[in-house]
Amino acid sequence: MSKKTYATLAALASAVGVAIPAIPAVALGGARAASTHTVILKNLRFHPGTLSINHGDSVRWVWKDGEEHNVTFHGAHSRTMTHGSYTLRFTRAGTFNYRCTIHESEGMRGKIVVH
Repeated sequence: MSKKTYATLAALASAVGVAIPAIPAVALGGARAASTHTVILKNLRFHPGTLSINHGDSVRWVWKDGEEHNVTFHGAHSRTMTHGSYTLRFTRAGTFNYRCTIHESEGMRGKIVVH
């Protein structure tokens, strides 16, 4: 159902005193709500190692093992820390590889795929 059709039905229903159920914006072709996804830093790995998200979504990295780590992309990076979190919003589609510069040689790498 188009937005125009829904608006016409809503106006008609209101005129005759009938309530119609609300329709979510996504059903009317509107934007969907952005989500926040979590990646855990633990045991010299990012969990999950590869994450697929939609553009506009955010990723929150959470330090869980007490080791010093960072999250480093080409053009963006977190502080090096032993606990806490770092959040980044992805506004364009693509594949974004990242790493912990301290533990990259041990395989601490990840990837965000944005659709």
